Amino acid sequence: MRYIIIGAGAVGGVVGGRLAGSGHEVVLVARGAHHEALRDRGLRLRVPEGELIHRLPVVDGPAALGELRPDDVLVLAVKTQDSAAALQTWAPVPVAGGGTAAERLGLLCAQNGVESQRLALRLFRRVYGVCVWLPSTYVEPGVVSAAGSPLTGILHIGRHPHGTDETARLVAADLEKSHFEAPVVPDVARWQYAKLLGNLGNALEAVAGPVAGEEAARLLRRVRAEGAAVLDAAGIAYASAEEQQAARGDKVTLVPLDGVPRGGGSSWQSLTRGTGTIEADYLNGEIALLGRLHGVPTPLNELLQHLANTFARLRRAAGSMPLGELVRLADEAVAAAGDSPGLDH
Repeated sequence: MRYIIIGAGAVGGVVGGRLAGSGHEVVLVARGAHHEALRDRGLRLRVPEGELIHRLPVVDGPAALGELRPDDVLVLAVKTQDSAAALQTWAPVPVAGGGTAAERLGLLCAQNGVESQRLALRLFRRVYGVCVWLPSTYVEPGVVSAAGSPLTGILHIGRHPHGTDETARLVAADLEKSHFEAPVVPDVARWQYAKLLGNLGNALEAVAGPVAGEEAARLLRRVRAEGAAVLDAAGIAYASAEEQQAARGDKVTLVPLDGVPRGGGSSWQSLTRGTGTIEADYLNGEIALLGRLHGVPTPLNELLQHLANTFARLRRAAGSMPLGELVRLADEAVAAAGDSPGLDH
């Protein structure tokens, strides 16, 4: 199979680089300065064993590829706010022998949150969810890093909305030859919703800096408890913290990398890069949406969604809000909404 990585940033670049490193055929899709750097100097992948350089085909869209191949697998790794445009671009691309990408090819959504595969299923017949446990960083144009060892990451894979098939098993086998563990599961959404609860802290980190100390940890617990209360009210199953820990163990331990500054998560990186957008609408905003649908107040997640979007729009520096100010705003938001069940005050 040939892997077309749509969005060769932190996650997409690392997955593409690791697959290429184990001998698989990979095409990277990128834009702007990142596209130019990948085209001119190759993908520079910084990992615990050193810097690896992969000279791979790089395109900025499907036109440069012409007809796609029946054995192509599309890996959607853009931020969720960019998914709709990417899906519209790739869905109608013709495939050799007849039909379109949407009709004939598998599409893997290797992203945070749960919205992209719902968007994809409107267009693509075969959609796969991927629960991405992959600490990675976009360092600069053409350079990405992943500090995990001995594994680079753990990627649970399954059909969306449920089930497994041969394509999922073949992809998983390729990933497991490429420094990943890739369990094929019939209920991948359980893992993605659990990861969603974990990702609710991305906006907190982006706004007020790394979660360090008891005050920040207490606020994060309140945010996640609010999210869990919403999922419970909606009847949505999610893997427990114990189940996640048992699956991950110490398989992905972060080690310092030369030439890679210590950074934050995906939302922090969006603010640091000044992209003007952030994924909070599909993380904290997913909880807000479900809360409104099921009658559960979500003042803390609504606050973080609003602040993260404001920081992105105004291009405010990541982590520049004092934690004390954020805690005060959080307490005011909860008081205004009335006490919500399941919150740890």
